[in-house]
Amino acid sequence: MALVRSIAEVLHRLRRPNSGEAAHIALGNAGEDLAAAYLQRHGHKILYRNFRAPHGGEVDIVCRDKRHGELVFVEVKTRSIEDFGRPSDAVDEKKRSLIIRGAMKWLRMLNMPDITYRFDIVEVIMGPTREIRQIENAFHTPDIFSF
Repeated sequence: MALVRSIAEVLHRLRRPNSGEAAHIALGNAGEDLAAAYLQRHGHKILYRNFRAPHGGEVDIVCRDKRHGELVFVEVKTRSIEDFGRPSDAVDEKKRSLIIRGAMKWLRMLNMPDITYRFDIVEVIMGPTREIRQIENAFHTPDIFSF
């Protein structure tokens, strides 16, 4: 009976995120909400949030920059402090590849090969003084990707 109880306890912990993970997810969700509101205030129309493409690929926010008429794929990075570097530093090659794959799937769904698009990063710092920074054209699509 003790073995069954132990197994049940382990399975229960695996199903339920610990408080550290839950806080991390809550921070990220709050950052995405703030980023979306920021983008709207700065001339962007939000088209979709948390786009997940089949077979991999993800984009936090897909929007249209009404000022320039561009489709924008946005990665949001939220941190409580910047002591360990800027949030955008976390958008490494592997992460960029996932974002680009998601964007290429979005473009295939539109079937509009001539549409102008870009990749932005929005950094959200939730510290004592909240700060939001948009990095336009943060990275580009390598030649190996095609839609």
